Amino acid sequence: MNRDLNVYDNVLQLVGNTPLIKLNKITNNFEGSYFAKVEAFNPGHSSKDRIALHIIEEAERTGILKPGDTIIETTSGNTGFSIAMVSVIKGYDCILAVSSKSSPDKIDALKAMGAKVYVCPAHVSADDPRSYYSVAKRLHEEMKGSVYINQYFNELNIDAHFNTTGPEIWEQTEGKITHLIACSGTGGTISGVARFLKEKNKDIKIVGIDAYGSVLQKYHQTREFDSSEIYPYRIEGLGKNLIPSATDFDAIDHFEKVTDEESAHSAREIAVSEGLFVGYTSGAAIQGLKQLEAQGEFTKNSCVVVVFPDHGSRYMSKVFSDKWMHEQGFFDSQNEEAVATIEYIK
Repeated sequence: MNRDLNVYDNVLQLVGNTPLIKLNKITNNFEGSYFAKVEAFNPGHSSKDRIALHIIEEAERTGILKPGDTIIETTSGNTGFSIAMVSVIKGYDCILAVSSKSSPDKIDALKAMGAKVYVCPAHVSADDPRSYYSVAKRLHEEMKGSVYINQYFNELNIDAHFNTTGPEIWEQTEGKITHLIACSGTGGTISGVARFLKEKNKDIKIVGIDAYGSVLQKYHQTREFDSSEIYPYRIEGLGKNLIPSATDFDAIDHFEKVTDEESAHSAREIAVSEGLFVGYTSGAAIQGLKQLEAQGEFTKNSCVVVVFPDHGSRYMSKVFSDKWMHEQGFFDSQNEEAVATIEYIK
């Protein structure tokens, strides 16, 4: 921060130190206390700002990344936006391979930040040459002076959250946290926070939220990759069809699977009950919390922190679009009234 004026030198100085906000209405009948770590307060509106800044600055420090280089990454949208934002400030070109499952809003945002975007088919195996993993790797191999971030297999992904998010949550709860609930995609957020919290108190329970159609829960239980678990699902940035080395499965106590439909409705419920406009994965995290509460996981002494990874504006054409919700079959008779909230005066 500029010492002469109460201003920041650039947007990157705003990364981290996101608020912990008490959940009130959505957990009204639950035993215990519940708090959301709202990562949308990062300048790039997601938790991925933390890893983008940390990995890029570490690459600069070690000489891997040099002036004039190009940064390449695989992303479902949020990491790409954060990398593009950091690249703008630091003067790097940015190329992103994106899953076609990513919302049009996310893809448009990447282009708006000056990134070159390759949109790759979502429902192909990780080793398919068309997958966003393979495309990013090929571009890196072909392009001299490029650096591939590779968040799924980068230990720095974990370190970023061990160094920042974990300590923040510990301090904000004054060490009283009993449960952490976080979605698991690359696994960097949950693993980094889990490692830090477990060092402070090994009894804190770490719960990862997974999607039906993903291999993570089964791998956690058996340590075996089961391709029969894989099938298409709609939630972005959650679950995987491979095993990321950026996931520390030993630091996670339990995985809870959630459905696309219930997670979508939970995301909408967060907005109208808590006034927090957050994304699809935040809905998944709350849905997982609801399921755990129904299983009797929490007591009056529980202090539960749920990570809300990103902002709802990334999903305007998906979970916050009545048209998209109808197309997915997510509005049944029980939820139909939710769409009748706009009247046009002629």
